[in-house]
Amino acid sequence: MSSPRTLQWVGDGQGFVRLIDQTLLPTRLEYRECRTVEEVWEAIRVLRVRGAPAIGVAAAMGVVVGMQTHPGDAARLREVCAYLRTSRPTAVNLFWALERMERTFEEVRVALSPQAIHERLLREALVIEDEDRRMCRAIGKAGATLIESGDGVLTHCNAGGLATADYGTALAVLFTAQEQGKELHVFADETRPLLQGARLTAWELQQRGIPVTVICDNMAAQVMKEGRIQRIVVGADRIAANGDTANKIGTYGVAILARAHGIPFYVAAPSSTFDLSLPTGAGIPIEQRDPGEVTHGFGRQTVPDNVPVYNPAFDVTPHELITALITEKGVITPVETRTIRSVLTSAT
Repeated sequence: MSSPRTLQWVGDGQGFVRLIDQTLLPTRLEYRECRTVEEVWEAIRVLRVRGAPAIGVAAAMGVVVGMQTHPGDAARLREVCAYLRTSRPTAVNLFWALERMERTFEEVRVALSPQAIHERLLREALVIEDEDRRMCRAIGKAGATLIESGDGVLTHCNAGGLATADYGTALAVLFTAQEQGKELHVFADETRPLLQGARLTAWELQQRGIPVTVICDNMAAQVMKEGRIQRIVVGADRIAANGDTANKIGTYGVAILARAHGIPFYVAAPSSTFDLSLPTGAGIPIEQRDPGEVTHGFGRQTVPDNVPVYNPAFDVTPHELITALITEKGVITPVETRTIRSVLTSAT
């Protein structure tokens, strides 16, 4: 069974981006049409589309949307890309995709007509989408070798098909293991404050018939202590050169618990999520989000008025707590600068 398509380009060069509005899941599966760059920006910012790979694809398509009325205009391209960069700061795929669209424009701006340039930008955005789809499948194949039938697997946040162009990263490992006939039981951290694990991961796993149990974030240690977890697999939004990994807030705590209980902790991500310009995770920008996500996260006020709220969207897990990185190029272990560069620069 395949997941509903997270996002896609509809039409020709004068088309639009159609995406699942993930803020409505799990009770409503509805699609949203983004016909302006402002609508794409808003969809990324408020998490209608989320997950590092999917954000990258959406941004690339957002460039095409933003250039439809100004084909071939270099100033407009710079404006559109600068604007999209302000949507979210942590997921490196956003910046990677926009830089790739800018390079594509520069490569053809002199030789081609404005309309041909625009068609080339659309083609590049679709290539980025297709590459992500193929990388996800390869990640699943590489990671499934680490999963044994009968495993209980814990995951945090959502790194499934909803977070990518197709199939997912962390969940791709589980989907592939299932397709290989391995029996699994997944424990999904609810992932406060926006409940991506409870709302999205549980929904995706249920759609595919994989047994899943949702737990509150603060239950993870007890579930590990009870021996219910044999593997932990999470996604990533940015990985530094040494393997330090930014992922949804709470991931760092899960990694510490995994070390305390002797449980392998895996991070699954495509090569586009690595930021080799950063030696360590200390340089990864951490997005700060609206306090209202905490104070009114369940539809009613849960924090007294005038009490400050600290709401970082991500944390950074040190590389020494990560057993292996799972990429489309293979499994990276030990997690350190030398092995990361060796695998990422190898031919596929």
